[in-house]
Parts: sequence; C-alpha cells; structure tokens
Amino acid sequence: MAMLSFEEKYRVRGGTLIGGDVFDFWVGPFYVGFFGVTTIFCSLLGTLLLVWGAAIGEGLDGQTWNLWQISINPPDLEYGLAIAPFYEGGLWQAVTFCAVGAFVSWIFRQAEISRKLGMGLHIPFAYSVAVFAYVTLVVIRPVLLGAWGHGFPYGIISHLDWVSNVGYQYLHFHYNPAHMLAITFFFTNCLALAMHGGLILSVTNPPRGGSVKTSEHENTYFRDALGYSIGAVGIHRLGLFLALNAGFWSAVCILISGPFWTRGWPEWWNWWLDLPIWF
Repeated sequence: MAMLSFEEKYRVRGGTLIGGDVFDFWVGPFYVGFFGVTTIFCSLLGTLLLVWGAAIGEGLDGQTWNLWQISINPPDLEYGLAIAPFYEGGLWQAVTFCAVGAFVSWIFRQAEISRKLGMGLHIPFAYSVAVFAYVTLVVIRPVLLGAWGHGFPYGIISHLDWVSNVGYQYLHFHYNPAHMLAITFFFTNCLALAMHGGLILSVTNPPRGGSVKTSEHENTYFRDALGYSIGAVGIHRLGLFLALNAGFWSAVCILISGPFWTRGWPEWWNWWLDLPIWF
C-alpha cells in the first residue's frame, strides 16, 4: 500500500520525450509512453519474424521446430551492405531492425520514467552500454567490414558456432587485450556483486531472536577484512563502473577484430618482445 500511495505522487503528466500526453498513461503498474508502444511493436514483430523463419525452414538442417536447431542467418557476403532478398538474408535484416528498435525504445522508456521520478539517467545510460554491445555485433562491425554477412546468426547452436569460428579466425582470441579487460571486469563485477549481496544478507537476515545489524557493522566488517570500506554509495558506484566496463570492453574486443586487426591476436604482443629492455 505504501508503494501505491507513492505512485499517486508521480503518476502525473510530463517527462515524456515524444508524443506528449497521447501515450502518457499506465496499464496496471506498467508505464506505457510512446516508446513503450514502439517497444511492444518491435518486439512482437521481431518474434513473429523469428517464428516465421522457423516455419519456412530457416534451420541448420532445413525445416525444424527444434529451438536448438533454428537459425536465422545473415545475408551472404556477396550482398555487401545492400538489402538482401527476404529468403536470402532479408529476414535476418528485418529481425535485426526490430531488435535494435525494441532495445533503443526501451532505453528511452527508461529515460521517461526517470524524468517523471526526478531521478538521474544512470539506468538508461547503463542499459545503453549493453545495447551498444549488441549493435556493435550486428550493425557497426558489419558496416566497417562492408557486409551484413559478418553479423551473427539468430539461433542457439549456430550462434555458438559463430562465436567459436570467429575466435579461431584470430587464433587465440583470449590474447585480444580488450577481451582480457572485458573478462577481468566481468569476473571482478561478479566478485563485487557477490560480496555486496552476502554483506547485505548477513546484516539484514539475523538468526531467530537476533537483531538486524546496521551500516556500521557493514563498514566495520570490510575495514577489518580489507582495511577499507567503500561505503553504501561507493559500492554501487563501483558496481556500475565494473558492469559498464565489462559490457564496453566486450564490444571493443570484437569491434577491433577484423576492422582494425586482421592477424592472429598472439602477434599483437610482439611489441613486448621488441622493447629495448631486452637488448
């Protein structure tokens, strides 16, 4: 009930980016807005196109309804950046257009809700980094390489095969320095989230008959364990920093593979062997 009474204070007109009052309403607890409408439209159309692709035989071994075998493939490289025939990659292009439309619409919907609440735009900014990683794979990198065929297929097994093939294409992909950064941030982000979650549970979930602890207990724990406590606001800033960098460097590691580096990634490290300190 407390949440419902709070909603009355911010369910007011305004804060929209496009459409004004036309789409400025809620359906139950969900805010709609112009970008809510475009999100629903793009996501439903894209999903229906994927189902259609399965129905017409877009699979690894022809027609299939096995979710593991379905594969919506990008156009052949010979089509370049042109619009391909629908059954020869055009379906992939249509699905990609819907996916980008849905993801970007969701960013702006988050921004509208933040504006209504008088919050900062940290959430839509954070989500946009994840969208950037996806757009890098299916739009930016293919454009830089000159063909939509460099995008990944939509399918479980076929997507994993694409990832594996790209990795072997550059020999040991884990020698990619941006990939190293991305993995480091992913692992560190997981560690920070686990430690933060464990800390909150340890102070707010006492044994039967025990008392809930305070933030002083939290700060004292990490001062004694690590020598420093980052604090309540600091841990969330750190978490945001780690998560955004994990997504950003994941996009960078594939973006530079092909458009800016075409050889095996182990060769990139030859600069280390050429340093004058070894002579």
